[in-house]
Amino acid sequence: MELHLENKVMVKPPISSIGVLGWMRKNLFSSPFNTFLTIIIISILWFSIIPFLKWALISSSWLPDANCKEAGGACWSIISSNYKIILFGFYPQDILWRPITAIILLVSLLFISRNRNYWNAFLGYSWLISLVLMGLLLKGGVLGLEPVDIEKWGGIILTLLLSVFGLTAAYPLGIILALGRQSKMPVIKTFCIFYIELIRGVPLISLLFMSSVVFPLFLPEGVSINGILRAQIAIILFTAAYIAEVVRGGLQGMNQGQFEAADSIGLNYIQTMRLIILPQALKIVIPPSVSVLISAFKDTSLVVIIGLYDLLKTTQSTLSEPRWMGFSAEAYIFIALIYFGCCFFMSTYSRKLEKELNTDLE
Repeated sequence: MELHLENKVMVKPPISSIGVLGWMRKNLFSSPFNTFLTIIIISILWFSIIPFLKWALISSSWLPDANCKEAGGACWSIISSNYKIILFGFYPQDILWRPITAIILLVSLLFISRNRNYWNAFLGYSWLISLVLMGLLLKGGVLGLEPVDIEKWGGIILTLLLSVFGLTAAYPLGIILALGRQSKMPVIKTFCIFYIELIRGVPLISLLFMSSVVFPLFLPEGVSINGILRAQIAIILFTAAYIAEVVRGGLQGMNQGQFEAADSIGLNYIQTMRLIILPQALKIVIPPSVSVLISAFKDTSLVVIIGLYDLLKTTQSTLSEPRWMGFSAEAYIFIALIYFGCCFFMSTYSRKLEKELNTDLE
């Protein structure tokens, strides 16, 4: 039996259906309506992005001594001329190496802590030692370092201080409040419910005003608490109430069989919560918890209302100079990028942590 093989000619698909052209035809021009939307969006981008790029990059001024009014574009000179004041406030400029070193140390620890493989006792001790070292660098007064009054701390130093320490202290406090709200002890449960509902029922600005204006009236004569510390406490108490409700949602989502299994093997309440319930509950509430923490980080800018020179306040003080009047957009874009970078770091880390802790079978 003879087999006859016919010569088959391989025909390539048309160019319009593969590659970039194929993707555009499938996703952008697949129908008359999609074609219309694509043209509208491209027109909007053309008449908005192009002028913005020209304003921000081509016709802009970058040098500190540039004449922004003659440039016709963005005046980034306001940043290059005042970055020390914007970032560090009234901290003595001849010893700026100290806050810069402290910030580098803090950022390095945050990046290292993103990797769960480094979560051990050594990292914990490193955090404790580094925090003490950062405090000594910023405050001074020891080891031959010039003392710096805490009232001179401002800019990015104050923003990181209020956010990092505030969020770190608020999260465990929120967990305790969530556990207290579900407690079977009437006194503890009533107190936690009253606290959470009271704090969540008022804006953060009111707490900041109370910490700045009302709270000092109740202190004994001759006793005073630093304004930064009072604002820090207000932010911690405010954020903890929202974290408590998020964690409570995670606790309510736990199956009752988890509690019964813990009772069956003889675990007490503390062991049950620490080893079984909280690890699962906190894992499922990572997205809403991070949303609360990101909102709290951005809300630290509200301390400008009570006269603290955070990143926003130092920027506003720069804009008060006659030379920089009319160039506020550039300054606010600069600090917006800083806030975006910090929030983006928190968001990406939460997604990474959520993915690593995901134990669902696919």
